[in-house]
Amino acid sequence: MPTTIIIADDHPLFRGALHQALASLMPSASIIQTNGMDALSKTLGEEREVDLVLLDLSMPGVQGFSGLMYLRAQYPGVPVAIVSATEDGNIIRRAMDFGASAFIPKSLDIETIGNAIKVVLSGDSWTPPDIDLNATEDKETANLVRRLSTLTPQQVRVLMMLSEGLLNKQIAYELSVSEATVKAHVSAILDKLGVDSRTQAVIVASKFAIGSRQTGHID
Repeated sequence: MPTTIIIADDHPLFRGALHQALASLMPSASIIQTNGMDALSKTLGEEREVDLVLLDLSMPGVQGFSGLMYLRAQYPGVPVAIVSATEDGNIIRRAMDFGASAFIPKSLDIETIGNAIKVVLSGDSWTPPDIDLNATEDKETANLVRRLSTLTPQQVRVLMMLSEGLLNKQIAYELSVSEATVKAHVSAILDKLGVDSRTQAVIVASKFAIGSRQTGHID
């Protein structure tokens, strides 16, 4: 089976350039372009075997780590490499904590990006060589990262909607489920995050820029 790579980025020039570079480096690979989370989710639902998703941190349907969290929970067998304009060390470390297989700055030359992708496809992880992944964050932040990582795909979606200020009734309508189902997810979110109220959960979400909505049915 040929290697299948999905590029999820809403900047057509970068997306096209990356596609062209990967096609020259891996001529036999199947490379698919998507420009938002909805299109990415649809593609993942249609493709039997996906070897790697190259994900931008900010595009339609994604804000901050919400897309990464959702993909790692919903498709745990599909590696996700973040390809982003940011080079902030804390963001890189958090992305790896949330389950990314790599963090590749867009400022790198195409050859280096291609080599990083090959490293991930071989089963290893990759980050810029000048980033110290062992640098310690404060205990509270590290604890929140760990707790957020335990959310299911359904709970990630609900937390994203809570952060937009939607009520249970509105969330139920958007996701075509009952209010009782939404209430159960909210309770589970509060328990996993170790908070007592929706407001506190939203504060946690805002700390990690988790707040762009993604629609679809949840169970």
